Order: sequence, then structure tokens, then C-alpha cells
Amino acid sequence: MQKTTLWIIVKNWKILLAMKKRWFWEWYWNWAWWKFEEGENGEECMIRELEEETWLVAKKENLENFWVLHFYFDEKPEWNQDVALFIINDFKNNPVETEEMRPKWFDLDKIPYSEMWESDKIRMPRVLRWEKVEYNFFLRLDWSVSKSEEIK
Repeated sequence: MQKTTLWIIVKNWKILLAMKKRWFWEWYWNWAWWKFEEGENGEECMIRELEEETWLVAKKENLENFWVLHFYFDEKPEWNQDVALFIINDFKNNPVETEEMRPKWFDLDKIPYSEMWESDKIRMPRVLRWEKVEYNFFLRLDWSVSKSEEIK
């Protein structure tokens, strides 16, 4: 099971989403994410990925993490992931488009769920209310949800 991180940036009643331009999640609004490098913890991975993919710089003490997601792929178990989801509300720089992502701010009441992954529609409203959540998502190869379970 790969260990990965995912960030959500919220500031002034807006959320920063990024159009993925390659690989997993291509052409969907989403966030920077990826797996831990050798010797990294979740916070270090998140800070590194955020800077690489958007040029935003976050400090470890400004990260909030109390959400956990587990993605399971029946047909591709090598894609299975445990995801630590972070909220960032204090950072340096403005987001910059990179070869990987095109960032854009959205009002919290205008999140483009129709252009996002199905699992986002399930978890995001609760995450944005700062409810502690943990989910299992069972996914098809196209990342559509075959089943979801909230873990208590």
C-alpha cells in the first residue's frame, strides 16, 4: 500500500484547486499529491509536493491533518493508497502553473464537482466543515467509486 499525501488550500472563503495536466487524474480539478520519498514523513512530503507542483511554500506548523483516505483498486492493487489529507491556510507565494498543474481559486460554494473525481463529492463537503473523517473508497480503474465506507 503506497503512502501518499493530498492537500487542500482554503483562504478567504475560496479553495485552490489545480487542473492536473498529466498522469493520474489528468484533466480533472484536484490537488497536489504523491507518495513519500525515502525518509520523509507526511508533513515533509506535503510541503515538498506543494512547492514542486504549485510553488507555494507552507510551514509544517501551519498544516492541519485529521483526515485519512484509503483507496483500493480491485483490478490494480499496486495502485492502492493510504492518503493523509492536509488543510493549508497559511503559505508564501502565489500559486504558479507548472508542467504538472494549472491552479485556480474557486468560491467554496462553487466547487466544480462535476469536473472532479467522484470520491471528492463524497468527502469534500464534510472536510470543508472541518469534520474529522476517514473513508475507504473502492475504485474502478477509471477512479469511479464502486463502494465507499466511512470508518468510525
